[in-house]
Amino acid sequence: MLYYLGRYLQTAFNFGPARLLQSYAVLITIALYLGFTCAVRLLPKFYKFLPHDRGREFTLTAEAAKGKPTGAGAVFISLFVIVCFLCVPMTCLEFSIVIFTWLTMLTGYLDDRSVTSWGEYLKGALDLIISASSSAIMYYFLSKFSEDGSVSFWLPFVTNPIVIPFWLYVIIGTILLWTSINTTNCTDGVDGLSSTLILVALMTLGIIFYVVLGHIDMAAYLLVPHLKTGAAWGIMTFAMAGTLMGYLWHNAYPSNVLMGDAGSRALGFFIGACVLATGNPFILIATSLVILVNGGTGLIKVALLRFFKIKIFSNVRFPLHDHVRKNLGWSPTQVLLKFLIIQLLITIFTLGIFFKIR
Repeated sequence: MLYYLGRYLQTAFNFGPARLLQSYAVLITIALYLGFTCAVRLLPKFYKFLPHDRGREFTLTAEAAKGKPTGAGAVFISLFVIVCFLCVPMTCLEFSIVIFTWLTMLTGYLDDRSVTSWGEYLKGALDLIISASSSAIMYYFLSKFSEDGSVSFWLPFVTNPIVIPFWLYVIIGTILLWTSINTTNCTDGVDGLSSTLILVALMTLGIIFYVVLGHIDMAAYLLVPHLKTGAAWGIMTFAMAGTLMGYLWHNAYPSNVLMGDAGSRALGFFIGACVLATGNPFILIATSLVILVNGGTGLIKVALLRFFKIKIFSNVRFPLHDHVRKNLGWSPTQVLLKFLIIQLLITIFTLGIFFKIR
């Protein structure tokens, strides 16, 4: 909206300063600060309307979290949607992802509010439907926007992009999105942990979109496909980062409020969608490897035991943040800082490989 308002003010009234509203750098700044300010100020006003945490079985932080307002993701994800409509010059693709992010939040929020949990199978099925549908829609719009009607991945150690057929793109996209949703959800167990790790992912993706993929000369220099809407995706990621910072302001240890499934599931979906939009699914390793290992290994352990009666990691507690707290005696602050340091080291190392060794 602001982008088109700037164009209108310049055209209709010859108002020169309005051109700033068409600057993507300015819009990124507005989206970041607007999202943060709104989340910091408005989130506490919704505490009384939010459900309260009932504690989780087998979780070390169950008693500490019990009774706190939860489902705050419904607030800051909705703020993210509003900020996007204000600041992002969206095409149909970006609009679709914003809507799917909100729908993913809604499924989590309804579960947060439910007296009895929806159950793993129902939530997993909903995640599968959302992941498959959004992957198909992403392929459709990306193929429409491409010059030759095809969709390609650029991969590490490969110079030229590889054309991906529709069926394969949907399979890869569905797996990536489903994994991102559920591993992010599993990582939400220590005050500020998932928020901080996701914030690193969002900042990383925002820089990739705006500085590399959205810049035609930089993309050509690094031998990666130029994404015409890269700057718009950059605004979206910084808008999400701003609202997440506002939530983290209240969720820092010891927390006053919890994001619940409403927040963690929507954030996981959005990160996965952004990774797909980059055209390189391996970017998820650079942005979220700690989240994938922390939550994903537990999912694998449970799946192998439940469906194949195979036991692995018998002496390891999952998610890993529970293991290091119980077995290594790490405090919540130590878990957050050490996991953050590990992710930062991984991000810098892997991005260097992905962009330069091709």
